[in-house]
Amino acid sequence: MLSLSLEWWETSRPRVNSFVGFAITSQTLSGNFSMDSFVTTLARLTSLRVLSLVSLGIWGPLPDKIHRLSTLEYLDLSSNYLFGSIPPRISTMVKLQTLNLDDNFFNDTIPDWFDSLSNLTILSLRNNQLKGPFPSSIQRVTSLTDLILSGNDISGKLPNLDRLSKLNMLDLSENSLDSDLPSMPKGLVMAFLSNNSLSGQIPRQYSQLSQLQHFDMSFNELSGKIPASLLSLPSITYLNLASNMLSGSLPDHLTCGSKLQFVDVSNNRLTGGLPYCFTKSGNRVVKFGGNCLSVDLHHQHAESSCMDVPLKRKHSGGRNTGVLAGVLAGISVIIVLLSFGLVMVHRRYCSRGTPEQHLLPKAEQDKSVTGFSEEILSSARFVSEAAKLGIQGLPACRSFTLEELKEATDNFNNSTILGDGSYGKLYKGILENGTRVAIRCVPSSKKYSMRNLKLRMDLLAKLRHPHLVCLLGHCIDGGGQDDYRVKNVFLVYEYVSNGNFRAHLSEDSPGKVLNWSERLAVLISVAKAIQFLHTGVIPGFFNNRLKANNILLNEHGIAKLSDYGLSIISEAAGNCGENGEGP
Repeated sequence: MLSLSLEWWETSRPRVNSFVGFAITSQTLSGNFSMDSFVTTLARLTSLRVLSLVSLGIWGPLPDKIHRLSTLEYLDLSSNYLFGSIPPRISTMVKLQTLNLDDNFFNDTIPDWFDSLSNLTILSLRNNQLKGPFPSSIQRVTSLTDLILSGNDISGKLPNLDRLSKLNMLDLSENSLDSDLPSMPKGLVMAFLSNNSLSGQIPRQYSQLSQLQHFDMSFNELSGKIPASLLSLPSITYLNLASNMLSGSLPDHLTCGSKLQFVDVSNNRLTGGLPYCFTKSGNRVVKFGGNCLSVDLHHQHAESSCMDVPLKRKHSGGRNTGVLAGVLAGISVIIVLLSFGLVMVHRRYCSRGTPEQHLLPKAEQDKSVTGFSEEILSSARFVSEAAKLGIQGLPACRSFTLEELKEATDNFNNSTILGDGSYGKLYKGILENGTRVAIRCVPSSKKYSMRNLKLRMDLLAKLRHPHLVCLLGHCIDGGGQDDYRVKNVFLVYEYVSNGNFRAHLSEDSPGKVLNWSERLAVLISVAKAIQFLHTGVIPGFFNNRLKANNILLNEHGIAKLSDYGLSIISEAAGNCGENGEGP
């Protein structure tokens, strides 16, 4: 099988948010680049079946002659600077199984010829500027397993989707859809329809979605009662109905599904009490503020306000409340940690901070990434509003070779070791371009294949925030695409030069002692990072090794949290080399 796969991540500048069709220095290929000529050259590869050109900076309209690559089964042109329309003659590429045009600037009407691609299993067009009605042809592509059209301006009515019997993943969030909810295929696993203008009641048919694990309908205009059967689905783990106009009460005797770990019904018009199963489960997170319930009155409205027809709410209100609550909660956690550190400063410090409530019991977390099973790792969705806040001004991730890391650390010389802990050795290195980095060698779980580890690294790469130590890239040592011989995972971080928070708290410490206003600034910064990890991504990252040693300060005194999210790739022991000399 002939395949061509090229990927590149620009590490010096963030990606632009808009594109007007001209080359951009340090973002795109040069002004002499011709997408038309490039595709003409590719068309000479008459047996090409896989074409993956990700984050290369290719730019321009995608020419219609792309159809000459008639043998293609996999086409991924994501994260580039392609604009204009999606060429109609792609509809003749009948062997296509995967079409991924995510994160480009296509700004024409979304096409309606997808039923010509009878072998298509994955269609992903997220984060473009496509407009127009939802393509009716999609309901006839019965081979689809993943349909991802989020982050566009698709409008109008949704057709019934129950004919898509193989569909596992549906993401239509952040569009302008204004219909009632459609019927869904019974095998659906994940459904994201948040941030639209969907209205009407939740269909009774949804009680038949026995495979549904993750259901997000937040920030719409849904009305009527919440079906009790939705909460008792056998596979449901995450249910978000926040910021709608749902009303009525939930019965006390309602039975929650045994796997349900997160429920958000906040900012609706609910009355009465909470079901017993909401309040009597230690592992279940339930959010219910902003209703007219008879519990937790401090965070509820008067019951009369839920009897009136409300004004159409803006989609940002509930989110802002959640952000504020998350920040305050994060500050409280860190203040507790700081107080404990001051009292115990002359003793061996090994506190992990205030434990956070998990979305899954520990036994289940060890089998999954942040609360989801392996089969849906590749479809994990991140809340775009928080992500956009997080990535501004930060470099993107890239893949490093083991040779690059050996050169940066003088073959993992002992003199470059910064520390050694439960998550492996930490080395100081200098890349070929002079960038100082910190490289952590994390023992990998032997139960993960190379493919699975790459999915997990993709999740870590999306955790971008000014107050998180920036992950610059990674290197996976050993193993093929589908085998389990991976030895270690190397994580390459920015080097934060001014020591950790603990070193700045005591007169006996080597660093400058921070005054109280400086300490408060550190707490607020880290609280923002925690809030992002908890609520800026779905599912949230809750096990983040919060302690004073893991709060680092850069040369400007800005606080950054380190060692976050490592548990998703180090759930089993391994070796990171003896005496710090590498694998």
